[in-house]
Amino acid sequence: MITKRIIPCLDVRNGRVVKGKNFKGIQDVSDPVEMAEFYNREGADELVFYDITASVEERGIFTDILEKAASRIFIPLTVGGGINTLEDFDRVLKCGADKVSVNSGAIKNPDIIEKAAKKYGDQCVVLSMDIKRVDGRYRLFSKGGRVDTGIDAVEWAVDGVNRGAGELVVNSIDTDGVKEGFDLEMLQEIAARVKVPIIASGGAGKKEDFSELFALEGIDAGLAASIFHFKEIRIGELKRYLRAEGVEVRL
Repeated sequence: MITKRIIPCLDVRNGRVVKGKNFKGIQDVSDPVEMAEFYNREGADELVFYDITASVEERGIFTDILEKAASRIFIPLTVGGGINTLEDFDRVLKCGADKVSVNSGAIKNPDIIEKAAKKYGDQCVVLSMDIKRVDGRYRLFSKGGRVDTGIDAVEWAVDGVNRGAGELVVNSIDTDGVKEGFDLEMLQEIAARVKVPIIASGGAGKKEDFSELFALEGIDAGLAASIFHFKEIRIGELKRYLRAEGVEVRL
């Protein structure tokens, strides 16, 4: 049985970890390097760093914070935000990231997925998607969830995997920060269409949300932020609960 992963997400803005609800109402949380070290000790399986304003501000990702964090933790690190070129992939990987997450950059230039997969291996290329329901359809949003691209999100997931993405982060804007559970319907629809690992993001509020998530076929990891940041759920406690529920996790 494949082990399910628990992944905290650090949204970084102006050198600080922040968190909002439905991608709005951003509040300050903590220092990203200190928080990365905390999660390394807590038993997180991986860590995700997003520079949440890099795409909107059209600038490169934070490399100083990344280098410090990568040098102090011993779990896989995925980094995203402002990834538009192969040079961006190169810079982030050289700073210590294990995987690179591309979102708005791939929407602007889908060829970057294929080129990065060929150069660095598909296991390095994570396609991150911010998705919201619009008129009953799953629609892909860019620029940190600000811009409706008009693209069908399920078809985009299929296209991204065909181009070489080795993993998907599927983030529901509708459930982000709401803490009423993952968007299981949306996740199921995407999982039925692709054969790569899927990281579910947006909506975790209690331990039961993760056991419901992992009951779905094709979901490999649960990603969350505020419930871990504010210690509403401790990762060790969550993993022990999941193990008792019959979910295979690394303790």
